Parts: sequence; structure tokens; C-alpha cells
Amino acid sequence: MCSRLAVTALALATAATVSAAVPATAAGPDAVQRALDATVHPDRVPGASATVKAPGEKPRTYTAGVAERVTGAKMPRDGQVRIGSTTKTFTAVVALQLVGEGKINLDDPVEKHLPNLVRGKGIDGHGITVRQLLQHTSGLPDYEDDVTDDIVERRYLSPRDALDIALRHEAVFAPGEKDKWGKAKWGYSNTNYLVTGLIVEKVTGRPFPEEVDKRVIRKIGLRHTYFPDPGETTIRERHPQGYRQDRADAPLRDVTQVDPSASWSAGAMVSTDSDLTRFFSELMKEGHLLDKPQLDQMRATVETPKPGVEYGLGIMRTRLSCGRVVWGHNGAIPGYGTWAGATRKGDRAASVTMTAEPKSYEAAEAMEGVLDKALCR
Repeated sequence: MCSRLAVTALALATAATVSAAVPATAAGPDAVQRALDATVHPDRVPGASATVKAPGEKPRTYTAGVAERVTGAKMPRDGQVRIGSTTKTFTAVVALQLVGEGKINLDDPVEKHLPNLVRGKGIDGHGITVRQLLQHTSGLPDYEDDVTDDIVERRYLSPRDALDIALRHEAVFAPGEKDKWGKAKWGYSNTNYLVTGLIVEKVTGRPFPEEVDKRVIRKIGLRHTYFPDPGETTIRERHPQGYRQDRADAPLRDVTQVDPSASWSAGAMVSTDSDLTRFFSELMKEGHLLDKPQLDQMRATVETPKPGVEYGLGIMRTRLSCGRVVWGHNGAIPGYGTWAGATRKGDRAASVTMTAEPKSYEAAEAMEGVLDKALCR
């Protein structure tokens, strides 16, 4: 999942100069490679990779660092990784497709689809809409910190188990509540997307992962993207090892094999840089994944606590150092971090991955810098 990374990335995106890369030269690596190299540190981030799509060019793939600290094996080109909260954009796409089919209305209360399920201290499904779930304006409390140990220690949690844990907490604010300046309050919460996944299952009568596979993965030909089976702890194809630092002074430990079930529709998916680049590029093209009315709704944003950074329905709007606007999402889960997005017409897209959860400002800044160089070059 990635509530901490989301907040960090929001802060970074407000900077006009995300990363001051050295200009490319004919003899040396280009700006993207240099920015990617800068993300790697043997004691914090062993490896990193990126894929970049630009108009009139074949996608370019980059790697830096190592895939495995002990053996020093090279980073695989376009290896599979856990994408954390970048999963949320996939979830939002499925929900918006169902909106286009008339099976869900964005202003439906949660209670309509999940009666008597979303209840807690200051929490009532009657007053929370689907739009507020997707936009993080519901006030539902986050549960990430409660389940991180379960993920790392490979303990399976069903979506209902995870929701029960989330609902032990009190609401952060009332759904749709305004601040003293009249702006909608915003609070990033994985619980919003857990509930959205349950709504998708209720409306379709099918398991949520099957809907993602049918409506997104197979529809646009993502060959290396999947939703893990219940209890599945390994990564299926070629991949770098994922690492985690439990505290600032602790050594990295290998957490490649985890159980991401607690993240579910909020952050459990596995993908590659090239698939994520294709996903966001296709998403921005009207009629490919979403028809224009639903894509317009997705890109209708609210302000976040950081000036200049906005959140739509499962997607973030940020401005790069060159002035271009990028639509995308970041993700963090024990072992890996991702940042992927595309320009408004989908002609430029990029995905960046690191093989450690980017819990620090510096790590997230480095990853954001690669995305900036990739989409501004």
C-alpha cells in the first residue's frame, strides 16, 4: 500500500525542480539513466529500473544496481515487482467501467451495495459515496500500519478481515466535510479501495481479481501483470529481490516473499515497468479503457494538503519541472516502490521501480526525479 509514500510524493511534486540531472552526452548515459543511477544505494536501495515511452520511439528500458545483494546479480530488464498502491488506479478503472455500464453510480451510498457492513465510530455507509471512496474524501481511517506485520510475516487476511481491522478506528472526518476555507477535506486511506473492491464483487457477482483480469489486464494485453492468488507469497516470473529496512539504523532484509492479501484491491498487484507504462498510456486514451465521460470523471480532481497537487478518482495530477502535467500513481509495499504515469493524451508514459520500500523523503525524491527526467526529456 502506500499512505506514507503518497504523502511524501505529494510534497515532492510541488517542487518546480524535482531533479537536476546532468544533461545527456553522446558518450555517456542519458539523463534518465543518470537519474536512475542516483536512486541506488547498497545499504538502502539495492536496485532500480525504469521504462520510458516517448512519441515516435520504441519504449526504452533502464536498470541500475543489483537484483540480489548477496550474489550481486544484475537487475533484470523489466522484471516483475509488487506495485503497492499503483493497484488503486486499476481498481478505479474497474469501478468506472461499471459506472459506464450503469451498474454503479458515483453518488451511490456505500450502504446501497454493502448494507450494514461499513459501520464504526463516526462511520456509517449511508453517508459515504462511491466517489468519496475513490477520491479519498470519505474520512475512512487507514489500516496500513495495522497489517504491515501480517504482510511481512506472510499471514493471510481476507478482505473482510482487513476491513474489520480498519473499522476498529474512528473516522478521520465526516464524509465530504469541508475545511475552514470551504475546501473538501482529503485523507489518503487504503480502506477506501478495500471497500471499492467489495462493491465491485457485490455488483458483478464475481471475484474482484477476475474483474481486473478481464476488464484491464487482458483487454489491453498486459502480459506480466496479475493479481496474486489467496495466500500466494512468491512472484511468478523473473524479478529482483525486494528489501525492507525495519528502522533507520537496521540493515536491509529480504522481504521478496510476503503475503499481500491484506492490501487486496488497495495494493496487492504485481506488474512490470513496461506493463505499467502501457497501462497509463492506454488509460489516457479515450475509449481504450474508459469512455470519455468516465475518463473525465477520473480526472476531476480535488486539492490535497499540498499546493499544486490534486487527486482524482484513483489517479494523481502533478506538474513536472518542464511544465508538463502527468497523470499517475505511486505505490509502496514491503520490498518495492513504484511511480508510474502518463501525459494527458498518453503519448508519453513512464514507470520507475526501486527494490526497497521508499519510506524516506530522499528515496521518494530520487524516484520522482527519474519520472521527471523520463517525461521531460
